[in-house]
Amino acid sequence: MGVRNGHRVLVTGGAGFIGSNFVHHLLRERPGAHVVVLDALTYAGRRENLDGVPEGSLTFVHGDIRDPGDVARAMEGCDWVLNFAAESHVDRSIEQPGEFIQTDVYGVFVLCEEARRRGVKRFVQISTDEVYGEVLEGHADESWPLEPRSPYAASKAGGDRLAHAYWATYGLPVVVTRCSNNYGPRQYPEKLVPLFVTNAIDDLPLPVYGHGRNRRDWLHVEDHCAALLALLEQPGIEGQTFNIGGGEELDVLAVTAEILRLLGKPASLVRHVEDRPGHDRRYAVDASKLTRVTGWRPRVRFAEGLRDTVDWYVKHESWWRTIKSGEFRAYYERMYGQRRVVGGA
Repeated sequence: MGVRNGHRVLVTGGAGFIGSNFVHHLLRERPGAHVVVLDALTYAGRRENLDGVPEGSLTFVHGDIRDPGDVARAMEGCDWVLNFAAESHVDRSIEQPGEFIQTDVYGVFVLCEEARRRGVKRFVQISTDEVYGEVLEGHADESWPLEPRSPYAASKAGGDRLAHAYWATYGLPVVVTRCSNNYGPRQYPEKLVPLFVTNAIDDLPLPVYGHGRNRRDWLHVEDHCAALLALLEQPGIEGQTFNIGGGEELDVLAVTAEILRLLGKPASLVRHVEDRPGHDRRYAVDASKLTRVTGWRPRVRFAEGLRDTVDWYVKHESWWRTIKSGEFRAYYERMYGQRRVVGGA
């Protein structure tokens, strides 16, 4: 079982951060494949994220996974489907939870219905470690109870379980993945790493929520893409769920300090601000099942990956300055402009 020359692979959300990185990764590793990207090009989806894709290997469909007509058009002739399309930022889910339910749950339903009708070979639903909720001790394996604590996490848990139900009920060959915190090039600057890197470049404050001791496992996007390709092609795993983790756990303050060090910026840029509601203190996943089944292991150490990521944003200012001068500016003011400054750790 594998992606061969001429095979068509549908990548929904393929103009976003992880989706576009996966498109580039897939076409490097399987150059004979043809990728169909379905993307609504909402605020975080950018057509230029697909620049450099080999000519003739990509079909772009501007459409929405919530629209059955768009999905049918994009899935035509595709045997492989990976669903990256999602509303994905916790802060925005607190503002507009309904948008997250529509895309992250109903959109999965539309995709699964079309995939079932067409009899695809593999449907990979990309989920998140946030569905486990706070993991204050140990590491969550795939049997860990789901206890999402934000509208975003709850919407992803809903889509995750809906896709699994299509395997249990209809035999749709679904594989669900739950990844830890991704970082890397082309990440929209609402997320911690690109926000803090780009703010620091401009000597702007770095708004750290609360004490900044919230801990996350950090996964370079290239390692995530390699894991997804391995699972796309691994036979006999339909109906299963796999955690994908980087195995490097750091808190926000440690990541912030390293960004400042790499850019030669002072610690005085750090601003501890009022925490967001329901901020989970720690996520941690056990990815040993993935290694046991596929042999995959993360290759990019965080120190190396963060250095390369910072370098990418330094060299691609035109990419993120365009973003930060548009809709992002109003969002940033809503999120941080009125947020009270508080004491640190």
